[in-house]
Amino acid sequence: MKYGKIVEGIFLKRPNRFIAQVLIDGKEEIAHVKNTGRCKELLIEGAKVLLEDNTDNPNRKTKYSLLSVWKGDMLVNIDSQVPNYVVYYALKNGEIEGFEQIKHIKREVSFGNSRYDIYFETCREKGFIEVKGVTLENNRIAAFPDAPTERGTKHVLEMIEATKEGYTGIIFFLIQMEGPKEFRLNWEMDPNFSKAVKLASENNIKVLAYDSIVSYEGIKIGKPINIDLNSKFIK
Repeated sequence: MKYGKIVEGIFLKRPNRFIAQVLIDGKEEIAHVKNTGRCKELLIEGAKVLLEDNTDNPNRKTKYSLLSVWKGDMLVNIDSQVPNYVVYYALKNGEIEGFEQIKHIKREVSFGNSRYDIYFETCREKGFIEVKGVTLENNRIAAFPDAPTERGTKHVLEMIEATKEGYTGIIFFLIQMEGPKEFRLNWEMDPNFSKAVKLASENNIKVLAYDSIVSYEGIKIGKPINIDLNSKFIK
């Protein structure tokens, strides 16, 4: 996925979930934060950030949108709308191993009381994919979630029911940075979600984790990384 005009800035503070105060060319500006998660380990005062310049769009309430933040030598994309888009087009273009024969793919499809990010069909199977964007990382280990997610737990448990009706179920963790060597569940933050994913894995649901190639221009699918569903994530 490619963004429009990108500018550099310095993060100052986040008064609420939706906006951030940033410094751009020495001037303080208000930016929309495209992620309602906590991102506390990323959005710290003085952090270098990348923003999309929306000044040419008269319908926007804010001039800028906060997209990515530097964490040491890693550029981390925090746009929560991106993961579904990236995974969808990677699947559609045959860029993910094991999914080269997809003949039909659609976004936002419901099963039961849940709406899953992606529905797909091949000659052999049909199934649902739930995509989770991952921005939490420490010591090259990525983890999800960074805040409790009741909705996420419900979707995972209902996916187990979908597999009982013959569908393939996949939980896809897109790590929105390049560099982590392993993915873990954040058991301490949300034991219910972690238990649900572990149970899903034991009930034939595939759990995948890929990193991303993040640049000034945008973000695209990277490579699969190792998954450990048992070990705890240590911040």
